[in-house]
Amino acid sequence: MDVGLAIPQMARGLDRESVLKWCRAADDGPFSSISAGERITFRNLEGLTLCAAAAVATQRVRVMMNVAVLPWHSPALIAKQLATIDVLSNGRLDVAVGVGGRWQDYAAVGSSLANRHQRLDDAVHEVKRLWAQGDAADGESVGPEPLQNGGPPIYGSAMGPKSMTRVAQWATGVSGFTLLGDGREAKRQVVATNEAWQSAGRTVKPRHITGSFVALGKNAKENLRVFAYEYLEVFSPEFAKQLSESMKLCTPEALADVLVSMRDAGIDEFIVVPATSDATMANDLAQIVRDVLGRPNS
Repeated sequence: MDVGLAIPQMARGLDRESVLKWCRAADDGPFSSISAGERITFRNLEGLTLCAAAAVATQRVRVMMNVAVLPWHSPALIAKQLATIDVLSNGRLDVAVGVGGRWQDYAAVGSSLANRHQRLDDAVHEVKRLWAQGDAADGESVGPEPLQNGGPPIYGSAMGPKSMTRVAQWATGVSGFTLLGDGREAKRQVVATNEAWQSAGRTVKPRHITGSFVALGKNAKENLRVFAYEYLEVFSPEFAKQLSESMKLCTPEALADVLVSMRDAGIDEFIVVPATSDATMANDLAQIVRDVLGRPNS
């Protein structure tokens, strides 16, 4: 199993220097990827911009856009943005796509919630067509051409059975999330994904990705609780309080146990989402990954 690092874009205090430190830690450590995603009505740095920065600041690890909410975007524009990141990364980009979970973000960008799942499917097909240099307007194509043949791999951020059935038609695999680092939840994702791929007649096995919020070091438990509460409060204060007080990935032992459970569940890549912008946490993460999974540095 691979272990990736998310840039802690939802944590307080993220700035140029800390972004560079997290990118260097990902490239120098036993990690497989560096990632960022999208959220609008929050304090986070913007995800596509962060992935472009990471593409230039790293040399080895995959760069993952996790997750791009395609119904917000013009397919031609995001096809161009993602192809640019693929060029900047020298062909190291992966892309997870989904419909998002917050109506506030849709409202902020002036996008309707209507038919968003169909719009996601349509956008995926259009982005792939444009990456293959299909006509965009007046016979012109959208450049640049991605370095990866056919464009970067696209993963679906699918949750329920209907979404999984749709994603199985076009995705390389599924990028999910488990708030509590639950190996049983991850196993259910693996089984559901495999069944959807089989039902769709796919002959290539899907790649399974998931992740969790993690904090280590001084005041880790409280840092994790506050981070999770602030991130989840948009859904409801009661929900955020309940979930944030249940977070347990705040000790080396807890993270080690979760890595083992994720590997045993059949997860191909587990993404650590740090609850702090302090990049010194990356050293502890790297040591745990080496100890548990036997991963060397790059």
